[in-house]
Amino acid sequence: MTVGALSGHAAIAGIGATEFSKASGRSELQLACEAVLKAVADAGLRPSDVDGLVTFTAETSSEIHVARNTGMGELTFFSRVGYGGGAGGGTVQQAAMAVATGAAEVVVCYRAFNERSGERYGLGQADRPMDVSADRAAYAWMTPYGLNTPAQWVAMFARRYMHEHGASTEDFGRVAVVDRKHAANNPAAWFHGRPITLEDHRESRWIAEPLRLLDCCQETDGGQALVIVSAERARDLPHPPAVIRGAAQGSGTDQHMMTSYYRPSISGIPEMGLVGRQLYAQSGLGPGEVDAAVLYDHFTPLVLPQLEELGFCATGEARDFIADGHLEVGGRLPTNTHGGQLGEAYLHGMNGVAEGVRLIRGTSVNQPADVRHALVTAGTGVPTSAVLLGVDH
Repeated sequence: MTVGALSGHAAIAGIGATEFSKASGRSELQLACEAVLKAVADAGLRPSDVDGLVTFTAETSSEIHVARNTGMGELTFFSRVGYGGGAGGGTVQQAAMAVATGAAEVVVCYRAFNERSGERYGLGQADRPMDVSADRAAYAWMTPYGLNTPAQWVAMFARRYMHEHGASTEDFGRVAVVDRKHAANNPAAWFHGRPITLEDHRESRWIAEPLRLLDCCQETDGGQALVIVSAERARDLPHPPAVIRGAAQGSGTDQHMMTSYYRPSISGIPEMGLVGRQLYAQSGLGPGEVDAAVLYDHFTPLVLPQLEELGFCATGEARDFIADGHLEVGGRLPTNTHGGQLGEAYLHGMNGVAEGVRLIRGTSVNQPADVRHALVTAGTGVPTSAVLLGVDH
C-alpha cells in the first residue's frame, strides 16, 4: 500500500471552543473569534502568526472579518468547503494541503453558529425562500411528498436499512445510550451528568418514524476552531501533535443530499467508503490499526453504516458490533468519547475533530488506553470527508 504524499506533513497543534449553549447571546462572528483566539492560544501562537483560514460555505463570518477582529495580518491562503456537516474533515484537508505545499504556515479552521437561537437547520426546506438554484430544483422532487427536513430524509434511509439488515430502533437507541454515557462525564457537554437508558430512548417521542427524539442530534450555539501547522513545527509547540495521517473527501455516484434516493441501494453510504479507502491508502494503515473513532452522529441510524463502510465490521453487522459493547471506552473501538453531537454539541462535527485531537493527546475526559490512531468522520448522507489522526512518531 502506497503512503500518500499528504500523510505526516501537517498536524493539529491547537484546539479552542466557546461554551456550548442554546442561547449564546452574542453574534456568530463573536463566537468564531472567541474560538479562533482560544485555539491559537492553545497552540502557543499569536494571531499575527496565522496566515491561512478555512471554513464552511455555510459559515456566516467571513475570513476578513475574523482576521481583522482577532488581530491577524496578511492571509496567503483562504478556502471554504461545502455540504454542511460534510465539510468538517475537508477543512482539515485543505489546511494540511496548504501547509504541506507552503501556501501557508499557520492555518486555522473554524465553524461558529447560533444554530439553536438563530437559524435552525433541523427545520429543513419548508420555510426557506424559493430560488432557482439546482439544489432547490432537486429538493422540489421531495418536498411535495412531505420530505422537508433532515429527520424525514434520514427516516427513509433508516427504514430501508432496517428492512435489509434486520436492525431495530433498539439498535439505534444503543448509539444514543453510549453517546449520552460519555457526555455525562464531560463537563463541556450540554448533557453533562444526564445519561439515558434504552427505556428512555423507547419512551422518547417520534420525530419521523423510525426516528425518535433521542435519535436526533442537538441544536447548538457555539464555535470551534483548530490550528494546523507543519508536523515539524508542531513538535516545538506546547501540546503533543495530532499528526494528520490522512485527510480525504468523497462524493459517491448519483449523490444526493441526506438520502440518495435514486441509487440501486439506499441503505449504504458509499461516499464514506470512498473516504475510508483514501484514508487507509494515504496512511498505510487499516481499520485494525484505528484505536478510537469519532463518528458523525447527527442521527443515530447513520452511525451503523459508517462502521461498515470504514471496515470495522461487515455490511449488516454493525448492530451486533454495537450490541457487543465495542463503542464503549473499554471496547474494540471507543467511539464519540466526548458525547458526540447527540450528547456534547452539534457544531457540524468540528467539535468531533477536537475530540480526535484530545484522544491523540491523551486528554479526553473518557480517555481509552493506548490510542495511537483516531478516525474522525464528517456529515453523512451528503458529500463527506474524514481525517485520520495519529501520535507523532
